[in-house]
Amino acid sequence: MVQTVLIYSMGEVIGDGLIKLPFIAGLRAAFPQARITWCAAKGTTVYDGPLKRVVAGYVDEVLKDGVTGAAALDVLPWVKPFGGRTFDLVIDTQENLRRSLVARRAVARGGRFVSAAMQARKPDWPPAVVDRLARLLSLASDGQGALRPLALNETEAVSAARALLPDGPAYVGLAPGAGGQEKRWPLESYLDLARAQQAAGRTPVFFFGPDEAADAAIARAQVPGALFPEADRTDGFTGVKGPILAIALAGRLAAAVANDAGPGHMLAAGGAPLLSLQLNRRKAVKFKPAAQRLEMLCAEDYGEGMAALPPDAVKAALDTLIAGVS
Repeated sequence: MVQTVLIYSMGEVIGDGLIKLPFIAGLRAAFPQARITWCAAKGTTVYDGPLKRVVAGYVDEVLKDGVTGAAALDVLPWVKPFGGRTFDLVIDTQENLRRSLVARRAVARGGRFVSAAMQARKPDWPPAVVDRLARLLSLASDGQGALRPLALNETEAVSAARALLPDGPAYVGLAPGAGGQEKRWPLESYLDLARAQQAAGRTPVFFFGPDEAADAAIARAQVPGALFPEADRTDGFTGVKGPILAIALAGRLAAAVANDAGPGHMLAAGGAPLLSLQLNRRKAVKFKPAAQRLEMLCAEDYGEGMAALPPDAVKAALDTLIAGVS
């Protein structure tokens, strides 16, 4: 029986951390009684920061200090990584062979080691990050484990989402933002899509970041009746905010549309069927969101720039996505 698990990574910024959430949920489901330790070998991970509340109940401990394999000399045989601790199962998610040798030394006698560094040498190693994580989880669990939406263990987050998006309407999430302007489908197109959802009897729900107040104001003015639950707080749980709120709200959506950016990964992690609007296919394949139901459209298939994505194609893909879960 697996009682202790070590997940070995180099660390996570917000994008990496969001992509890996369905892997973490699947890991906990596969090993419900195990103590799960996450090693951020380079010392930084959002699981000990912005996403700490999100992974509560999934990750029991985060290691960031000491000998973790990040230094070149950590591989020397007399060096004791991880404070000399060993684990029943070690899953190495990074692909550097030298560091993988360090991680292997944390396997207890009779334990199991699953290494992305070794799998990456195989011709069928998948290009997508989420598919790689899915393979590692399957190998570690004898084919029983799989990626899954992350069910938040914080009851206030779940209660906040229910209060902000109560039962009844079919909610469609829309996240028009992205870190770079070149990755954004035009705001006007999102607004037209929102109005089309209202015409179909659905309620559009907008997700805007703190730096997108001007766009949010335009959406409020041009789409009366749309909801802005992250800003319009009527729930009494105002301590729930940021990624944990977005992930909780995702579980209330019939579907969502997002650009290639953090909000899309949050919505996918929370379980929303997702239509992901991507700029180019190569990046779309590698960094696709880990949604259980995913549709993707790539602008380069239609022309140059995100504006090349035809609104009719986006609407049709969204209708298909919603029809599949209704």
